[in-house]
Amino acid sequence: MFELQGNAHGRFARFGVFELDLAAGELRKSGAKLRLQEQPFQVLALLLERPGDVVTREVIRQKLWPADTFVDFDHSLNTAVNKLRETLGDSASNPRYIETLARRGYRFIAPVQRGAENSNVERSNVGTGSLASPAERSEAAASAQDASHALHPELEVPIPRRSFTRGLFALAQMMYLIFYLVALFRLHAVQGIAESFLPASSATALTAAVMVTAGVGIPLRCYMLSAVGFDYQRLGEKFQQMFPFILALDQLWAVAPFLLMQKIGLGAAFAASAALLYVPFSERTLIRMAYAKAIKAAG
Repeated sequence: MFELQGNAHGRFARFGVFELDLAAGELRKSGAKLRLQEQPFQVLALLLERPGDVVTREVIRQKLWPADTFVDFDHSLNTAVNKLRETLGDSASNPRYIETLARRGYRFIAPVQRGAENSNVERSNVGTGSLASPAERSEAAASAQDASHALHPELEVPIPRRSFTRGLFALAQMMYLIFYLVALFRLHAVQGIAESFLPASSATALTAAVMVTAGVGIPLRCYMLSAVGFDYQRLGEKFQQMFPFILALDQLWAVAPFLLMQKIGLGAAFAASAALLYVPFSERTLIRMAYAKAIKAAG
């Protein structure tokens, strides 16, 4: 395996609020140790050896996966890079640290500082003014602040972790999927509720509408769940194209709580319906946060 180089002049590599200790094999954020597996750590160390340069997939394979290692290299490398990005709070579509060059390799794009002293010692010396000049301390503080408070290029809000936004989007898809399945499993109950306040023909039409929209919605939600689960990079573009249809479908299902009005009351049905009216817009915002670069390129 590739051996990390942690000599006296380059033991530490710092970028933003992160610090890589090559000798100890540790990654820290603002002094706090982060859990990072061996292969993602080695990929990061290799990229930090050549900041700003393209490190090809072949070079990474030769360094980290020797010829006598029997593994699925592409899958292993993609998994290692994804775990590394999760730890750094980075994204492939809007990178702050690791840029992907399709079919070529990766490039570390953030400024990197090297040194032999531990960052804890550095911070204590900064307090006494013995290590860095005021200008250097100001530049380092500005760099750390930019890294931790980067704003979304379109929404003007701090960029959250992609795992968080993708998770929320997946939960919204699961919610609708459960709605559809429950409605189909209890279709006779839906018919009975509809007949309690509608003529027979209208109740049958309402039940048919539930069947049709649920039948369309189930594959749609399964597609979006699989796309966000596998981090399909064109999901932002695809969702933007499908949004008018998704909006219409979700607005129809937003009136579903009124079918339960006799059990939950008018006020609760109205509140639930109002919340459901907002959900498709929140889905669009989550997708824009997670796939900002892809959407901008498509536009």
